[in-house]
Amino acid sequence: MRVNKLTIAALAVVAGLSLTACQTDDEAAAVDRSTPSASSTTGAGSDASAQGAAKDPAGDSPDQGRSATDTCRTDELDVKAQDTTIDGDETNSVAVTFTNGGGRDCSLSGFAGVDLKTNAGTVSAERSGEPAPATVLKDGESVSFFISYPANDTGGSGIRITGLVVTPPDETKSVTLDWPGAASLPVTDGSGTPVQVGPIGSAGQGG
Repeated sequence: MRVNKLTIAALAVVAGLSLTACQTDDEAAAVDRSTPSASSTTGAGSDASAQGAAKDPAGDSPDQGRSATDTCRTDELDVKAQDTTIDGDETNSVAVTFTNGGGRDCSLSGFAGVDLKTNAGTVSAERSGEPAPATVLKDGESVSFFISYPANDTGGSGIRITGLVVTPPDETKSVTLDWPGAASLPVTDGSGTPVQVGPIGSAGQGG
């Protein structure tokens, strides 16, 4: 009988300890469910920061980092050409002028494409070796560049020039103009003076 009483008492103690442990686990779980974890709070903050960075990276405004002026488009430019040959010059010259009529400031840099239309085919101008800095062309302002070409002093009819095709820098759309210079080029074997084009601004600019 003594042994049975001790056994019953021991079982009661073990049951009591198990019940206490279960209650402690349940209470801890309840606390965990009611209190957000540190990791979940940090994750929400990171998402918000990422969204903010996507909208406004490094605190820059949306327009920051863009060029102040975009390239002038062919349709915004009025293009004219005039003979600028001076007696005594070794080569003849024509000045081509771009006037900005696009209602906004725009930029031109480098070299325009220049092709002379002739009765013997197209003659493409070579670029001169001059520097080609960028030019900001305000609305209504003009800038010019030169075309130099050899004079036909051979006494023959030479190669007859029938037109001038100009393509603004960084554009694919061209403008065809009447040729204002001498009527012909000398016939050469390719060793003579080439037709050359200067950079934007090489023939001066004006308002």
